[in-house]
Amino acid sequence: MVRPFVPQLVYFEPKAMEYPLGQQLRDKFENMGLEIRETTSHNQVRNLPGDNDFQKYRNAKSTLVVGLRKTLKFDTSKPSAEYAIPFATGCMGHCHYCYLQTTMGSKPYIRTYVNTDEIFDAAEKYMEERSPDITRFEASCTSDIVGVDHLTHTLKQAIEFFGKSDRGLLRFVTKFAHVDHLLDADHRGKTRFRFSINDDYVIKYFEPGTSRLDERIEAAVKVAEAGYPLGFIIAPIYLHEGWQEGYGEMLEKLEAALPAFAKKDLTFEMIQHRFTKPAKRVIQKNYPMTKLELDESKRKAKWGRYGILKYVYQDQEQEEMKDHIGGLVHKLFPKAELEYFT
Repeated sequence: MVRPFVPQLVYFEPKAMEYPLGQQLRDKFENMGLEIRETTSHNQVRNLPGDNDFQKYRNAKSTLVVGLRKTLKFDTSKPSAEYAIPFATGCMGHCHYCYLQTTMGSKPYIRTYVNTDEIFDAAEKYMEERSPDITRFEASCTSDIVGVDHLTHTLKQAIEFFGKSDRGLLRFVTKFAHVDHLLDADHRGKTRFRFSINDDYVIKYFEPGTSRLDERIEAAVKVAEAGYPLGFIIAPIYLHEGWQEGYGEMLEKLEAALPAFAKKDLTFEMIQHRFTKPAKRVIQKNYPMTKLELDESKRKAKWGRYGILKYVYQDQEQEEMKDHIGGLVHKLFPKAELEYFT
């Protein structure tokens, strides 16, 4: 079982101490006996321990920077929500395929933001602009927020903030089972708690440092029993030998474990594996022994959102995924909504 994340090293930006949460986290980490350093800005976090890039990358992944979210302009987050709401950046998991590999660049450390009231104020303005329409906010675009929230509780704050909102809904997704502190949050049904799930082959070979499938399903049952609307992202769908059986077993396990009431308001999202050339370079540098198939000649090239070519599966393979996995979702969870395949 993967233990809850505890950083080896914590940096504090000076202004973080001007916020109550900054003070609380400082006290907490001092009491935990963690090594604490000061930094003028997260950009100045350099010289992390390690004799080579491989070691430095792993040490960065166990480093936490406590600071402020300076940019309060939210990115869009289609197709899952209207906007991404930022509470953290970076992830402690080691998923080989992760797009954060390239977006985080040379700074794979985890950042958490203490100016949560300013982030909520910005969210209010976005809701006002779209009123009377409901605005959905995605809290896990740049991090696995659940993986760090047992330390910070900013996600719990956000769940209760949106619980009181008439015009906003919150959603996030996680590969971690450390959900107990969120079960008593006053969510009022306004937060959809989603788990990223995959078959045993993908989790074993490409998702080190995350909770196993059985642990995620067990956590999902707890979340359902706490009254949260529930969802699952099947991602990345990866074609390996025996994938039909692997994804079938995954969905059958899920169907057997979930209580009947939880199956009435379920969402599924399906995302195929894709990569870019910059991502391939970073992946092969950080995980030189990876089994991940990254052969452009086997894939279909497609222009991505930021004008970078991404490599997805061929059309026929995509149809097979949709038919097989989508068909199983409809069969096993007839009342669930399959939101999209991309």
